[in-house]
Amino acid sequence: MSVDYLLHESGVGYAVFKVTIQADTVGNRLKEVQEGSQDLAKFGKMVQLVSFAPFEGASQALQNANDISEGMCSNYLKGVIEMNIPKAAKKSKVSLGVSDKNLASSIKGSFPYIDLETGETSEVVADLLRGLRLHSGKLLKDLQEGDVERAQLGLGHAYSRSKVKFSVQKNDNHIIQAIATLDQMDKAVNNFSMRVREWYSWHFPELYKIVSDNLTYSRLVIFIGDKTRLTDDMLPELAPIVDDDESVAQSIIDASRVSFGRDMSESDMEHVQSFARRAASLAETRKNMQIYLINKMSVVAPNLAALIGETVGARLIAKAGSLTNLCKYPASTLQILGAEKALFRALKTKGNTPKYGLIYHSSFIGKTATKNKGRISRFLSNKCSIASRIDNFSDTPTTKFGEALKKQVEERIAFYATGVAPMKNADAMTNAMNSVLQNIQVPDPTKGAESDEEEADGVTSAAVEQARRHKKEKKEKRKSDIMDVDVDDAASKKDKKSKKEKRMSEGGEVKAPKEKKSKRKMDDGEGEGEKKKKKKSKA
Repeated sequence: MSVDYLLHESGVGYAVFKVTIQADTVGNRLKEVQEGSQDLAKFGKMVQLVSFAPFEGASQALQNANDISEGMCSNYLKGVIEMNIPKAAKKSKVSLGVSDKNLASSIKGSFPYIDLETGETSEVVADLLRGLRLHSGKLLKDLQEGDVERAQLGLGHAYSRSKVKFSVQKNDNHIIQAIATLDQMDKAVNNFSMRVREWYSWHFPELYKIVSDNLTYSRLVIFIGDKTRLTDDMLPELAPIVDDDESVAQSIIDASRVSFGRDMSESDMEHVQSFARRAASLAETRKNMQIYLINKMSVVAPNLAALIGETVGARLIAKAGSLTNLCKYPASTLQILGAEKALFRALKTKGNTPKYGLIYHSSFIGKTATKNKGRISRFLSNKCSIASRIDNFSDTPTTKFGEALKKQVEERIAFYATGVAPMKNADAMTNAMNSVLQNIQVPDPTKGAESDEEEADGVTSAAVEQARRHKKEKKEKRKSDIMDVDVDDAASKKDKKSKKEKRMSEGGEVKAPKEKKSKRKMDDGEGEGEKKKKKKSKA
């Protein structure tokens, strides 16, 4: 299909080009079009500039870039298209080539008489748009050399800054980096600790079976060194390393006396202990990173952490990309998040789809019977979806909803095991909401202005109370004025009535109300004959 016009978006503005080559040439000579897009002399004959609408500033350029990235047709772009692309006849339509398919659908909704072509649907449009991007600096008029590159660089920096802006209280990027660091450190600590065990086992192999914890083993290697120096007098110093377990400490001393390991030179032992210090330091760093992750999850996603745990919750956020993306996922997507390979393999082979992904590592799936694991995973993913949405859109972090959701999951597991009916979701959420509202501190209006905290808009609670009191006084004053007017009207009516009674008591005549004209004429003796005479005279 041929294309009549091309829309070029750049950091300096929008440009509309008209395609000057014939339709049959475009369809039959694709290679010539591809070669011509690389040569400015040939490409200049293929397209002709219709109009160039530059941006007024960096803010307008950034706003339009955000609209294009979201597939929205801004008002500025609508004006450019409406002014430069003519309306075709009813039977034939004008075709416009754009680069993004989402933007094409948005333009189509605003301009039904335009046929949209993208680079995905037409290779010719893709080559022509590629040529525009390559030669736009020379095809656009009134631009100096390097203007397009500078505008693109500035717009790229502004666009990146707008995308990475985040709130300090809602910063989930650190959670993603922390859980990725923990995964790497787990592998590193495991490799280092196994190397320390294998290396030191040449000298003291019995210690391998006595101590199973890697960090404790590295600390013992640093403390013991040469096994021949262990005596019963060192028991008080050895016991704190093994969590004050004197039986384990005594067994280490006894094993060192009958060990069949070979001796090591001082230089070899020094390198083994140095490597053990590195492994112990790495294990300590890993433990501190775990504490940091727990504290960060309690601020960013407290309900999700209370429901499914800090580690699994952080893995879900990292897999989704952010907490905002996670809260947008439906429960069915969250349920198999992390099992994409198994899902696509099942769809390809027409087998059974996976029942769970990352949520399999939660404690709820492990303590559920095998026949109920699928139902519990579906129920748990539903509650995780609710918890993530509460965490993402709430202003004050709280764990009340997460605890209520966790209790619901536990009751559902007990229901499958014993048949006891669980609490309804509406009742559980109502109880959680009531507990949250009880913990909200209501400001005391009787306190002075110095103790009042400023509100979000800079107005103190004392000022708010003063404005409310002033409004109430104004309303009461208006009400009293209305009552005074009513009293005055009643008094004036009473005075008029008393004057009338006084005049009648003095013998004065009171004027009767006016009667109708017809009635007065009848009283004066005017009959039907007089009426007929008047009608004849008028005729």
